[in-house]
Order: sequence, then C-alpha cells, then structure tokens
Amino acid sequence: MSDAVVELENVWKIFGERASDAMDAVRQEGIGKPEVLERFGAVVGVKDASFSVAKGEIFCLMGLSGSGKSTLVRHINRLIEPTAGTIRIMGEDIGAMKAEQLRATRADKIGMVFQNMALLPHRSVRDNIGFALELRGMDGYTRAKAADRALETVSLHGYGDRLPSELSGGMQQRVGLARALAADPEILLMDEPFSALDPLIRRNLQDEFLSLSQDVKKTTVFITHDLDEAIRMGDRIGIMKDGEIVQIGTAEDIVTAPADDYVADFVAGISRLKLVSASKIMVSPEKHGPINGDGYPVARPDDDLDTLVGLSTGSEKPVLIKDGDVLVGVVSKDTLLTGLQGGAEA
Repeated sequence: MSDAVVELENVWKIFGERASDAMDAVRQEGIGKPEVLERFGAVVGVKDASFSVAKGEIFCLMGLSGSGKSTLVRHINRLIEPTAGTIRIMGEDIGAMKAEQLRATRADKIGMVFQNMALLPHRSVRDNIGFALELRGMDGYTRAKAADRALETVSLHGYGDRLPSELSGGMQQRVGLARALAADPEILLMDEPFSALDPLIRRNLQDEFLSLSQDVKKTTVFITHDLDEAIRMGDRIGIMKDGEIVQIGTAEDIVTAPADDYVADFVAGISRLKLVSASKIMVSPEKHGPINGDGYPVARPDDDLDTLVGLSTGSEKPVLIKDGDVLVGVVSKDTLLTGLQGGAEA
C-alpha cells in the first residue's frame, strides 16, 4: 500500500450528457476542449489527472482561470463525482464509500478552506469555528474548548465572542482556517484562500500558514492562480491547462526545465536567484579544467544563485562547489551569468 495521504489516479471529469462518448474521443482522437464542446456539447473539466501528496506535504495546484484546478480539488472530498478514475484518501477509495462513511471521512479527515469563508453572520466567531463539531454531536463545553484552541493556533485568541462582521477580511480568513483546523483533519484543501486579500495581508497570512504548517504538519492541497504564491507555499507544484496537469515538480524543477511553452511562459518573469541551486548550473571539474592555488570561494550544491552571486562578486576566481570535502563542480562567472539568464541548467 502506498504511504501517500492523497492519491488521484487517471481522474477524468467531463460535464454533459455525453460525457463517456466525449472522454472516449479525447482518448482515441486527442481532440481538445473546443472540439469536445462542439461535437458532444460537453465540457472537459479534468483530463486524466494523476498525482499523490505525501504526509505533511503542501502540494500546490495552479493554472489560469478555467484550467480545472478547483474542479479537481473538489474530487478529493467527492463534492464532485469523477467521470472516471480513482481517488484514495489514506489508502481508502473515496469513490467506493457509502454515504455514512463519506460523511465521516469529510468530517474527520478533510478540512476545506475557501476564498469566501461563508461565515454565519449571526453566530459568534467561536460558534462558527465549532459549527462542524456541533453537527457531530459534540457537547458545548468541549466544542468551545476546541474552538478556543484553534483560535489560539491562528493568533486570534480573545476574539471568540465577536461576530464575523467585527473582524477584518484577513481575520475572517483566519477564522475559516481555524474552523478547518478545529476538527483536527489529516488533510486540508485550500482553494485560493488568500486571493481576495490586500497584498500585505495576503503575504502575512502566507507566512503565518507556512509557520503553522511546520507545527501541525497537515497534508495540504493548495489551489492558486499566482505562481509567486505557489513558489512560496508549495513543496511541489502541479501546473494545469485545459483540465490537464502538464507538469509536476519543485519550483526549481519547473523554472529550470519547463515541460512545454505554456509552462515556460508561466515562469518567464520569475526571479531565479532564490530558486535555482548551484547543482543545476555547475560544470564538472573535468570539464572546467585545472584548479590551481588557493583562495577560491566555496559553496555547497544546494546553495542558490543569490549566494553564488555574492561569492563571485568578491573574487575573480570561479566558485568551487563541494559536497563535504569533495569537489563536485565549478561555477565560473560566465556560467553564473548564463544560469541567471536561464540557459545553463544541466
């Protein structure tokens, strides 16, 4: 059995009465979304998507509006039924679950955070957070204690008696996150939770969530249309286009080796200084030639381009890349400049 917490295998979602015919045509003829719509009156929401998310990992799904990312994430808790494919949650096929088991899985194992928090305006912050626990039948005292713990986790201690209307937008987002955390789920599904916020508040909440994720280690699928946000938040990133996942990898993988022109255009304006490591641009000692004398700056294979720039600025000599005491590569100024421009990755 896989140790992945979330697994999607060959998931399709085609909306329309002739979904099966449309899916067969896409598979056999390779037709695109416009032709599917014209011939079958159907819309391709997700096309043959497969990925897995490890315990504690933040996996970002990103793409332009209409790329299918929100549709795909709603398959994980079966808010949307797939046309074909398998979704497993902690090894269990969620598509095979009966109604009662599905409700329990959603309540106990999966928390969801939306862009629009949909807080109940007539209930206090504490009661909003504890609402799902109330539906489980938890007593009021235990529910309030759980809500207060969640409030403290998201730095809103003391706001439990306020109404949502008394909180700022950023604070309401925290309440939504606290509501998801109160049930202590294994999995968080976050659908563009910060995208409606001002840039400064958004960045602060990103930082808070990253710090929080280090402590609670929730397995997270994070939806965004913003590559900068995906790079900051994600351990890995999946890029979607027209319902299809076109590339999955770390930010460094995607920036240095885009799978196609679509991904290359996506990452074209991203600074490489903090993303690309020495191991991606260094040349072998044999290819570089003899290293004579002392005084060479030294870096590690995982040091980024920003570090290499600082070392190169203070020396006329190339930077030696060492893994421990072993020389594994060399970065000259020319190699570094080419790497900054995006053309020197091995």
